[in-house]
Amino acid sequence: MPFPVFLAFKYLRPKRSVASAITCVSVLGVMLGVAAVIIVRSVMTGFGDIWEEKILDFKPHVSLVPRTGATITGEAALAERIRAVRGISSVTPEIDTRVLLSHRGRVLAPVILGVDGEAFTQAYRTGAPVAGTFDLDGDALVIGRHVARQLGVTVGDEVTVYSPKTLAARDEVFLPVKWRIAGIFACGQYEYDSGYVVASLYNVRELMGMDEGVFAIHVKTDAPTDPASFGRILEELRALAPHLRLITWQEADSELFNALAVEKNMTAILLLLISLVALFCVMNTLLVLTVQKTPEIGLMKALGFPKRQIMGVFMVHGLIQCTAGIALGLLASWAVLSNLQNIVVFLAHMGVQVFPEAIYGLAEIPHRLIPSDIVWTVAFVYVFGILAALVPASLAALKDPIKALNE
Repeated sequence: MPFPVFLAFKYLRPKRSVASAITCVSVLGVMLGVAAVIIVRSVMTGFGDIWEEKILDFKPHVSLVPRTGATITGEAALAERIRAVRGISSVTPEIDTRVLLSHRGRVLAPVILGVDGEAFTQAYRTGAPVAGTFDLDGDALVIGRHVARQLGVTVGDEVTVYSPKTLAARDEVFLPVKWRIAGIFACGQYEYDSGYVVASLYNVRELMGMDEGVFAIHVKTDAPTDPASFGRILEELRALAPHLRLITWQEADSELFNALAVEKNMTAILLLLISLVALFCVMNTLLVLTVQKTPEIGLMKALGFPKRQIMGVFMVHGLIQCTAGIALGLLASWAVLSNLQNIVVFLAHMGVQVFPEAIYGLAEIPHRLIPSDIVWTVAFVYVFGILAALVPASLAALKDPIKALNE
């Protein structure tokens, strides 16, 4: 065993001294810092996965919209050609616009989706209806559960629908229509459950005063998160419809994903400050140790030990503290993530609601551990641990042997 490693382990033996107490605090600080970063990053990643899943289930993966003009004509033939592309699961020509809904004095302005019959259940994976059915025949309207709650309606009730053309057309009058609530869906995300309603394409076209055409053709793919497959589909869609503009799901919700990434990174940076504070404790431990071991340092220098070996003793001492803290932190994060839901339930029984299901719409806290998060967290602790140990190690190596022996 190299001499610096041997002496570093010797200095780590428990003693009833201030240095031993500070060493334990330093290791615990590093442990808490590492565990906090990994746990929070895992939970944030889990939330990102859930939101991405909800977006991909409800929203189109690719939207084909006009470059110029307001509508797409010949949509049925184009949709058939697009369906023939390998890797596409559904194609739905749609009219989506904002309307006013009114019921007994309550008014709401959701986005209405005009789709053909069974296309809704194929393109919008909302699960089984909360109430009623998803049948869009006749004057049927399918709404989100929060729309139903805000309007105070249930299946079988009638709502008054006002066309946006009422405000846009000066020489025409578009009378409101009454549609019946046929079903209520709940996809688990408030934005969609409170901001969307669905009717047949024929009804919405009449509501908008249109004889033909749609506003967009929405496409769902089998693997929207696979860059190779998704990129190939985009190239084929561009070749099939060069006159249309393609909007991918990443572009449509870029602000949300950018906000999630920034929030995740900023949270991690703030939590890493905990580890940084703990590493200052490592430095303090080594500074106290160099003061306590000043006579031994002077003796080693008098016996001819080189500066690098004296520095090595304290550098190894600091790295051992960091390694112990990292190992404990990894174990702690694994234990917490493995029992995360049990911890949440226990805190709820204690009166601390850390994850209300009514707010988040999720039964359990989502989490996913990414190996790269562990790697860069460990790398951060080691890099700053080396820098923290370098200062007291350098001071120990630069001590004057005569003065050190006299202390």
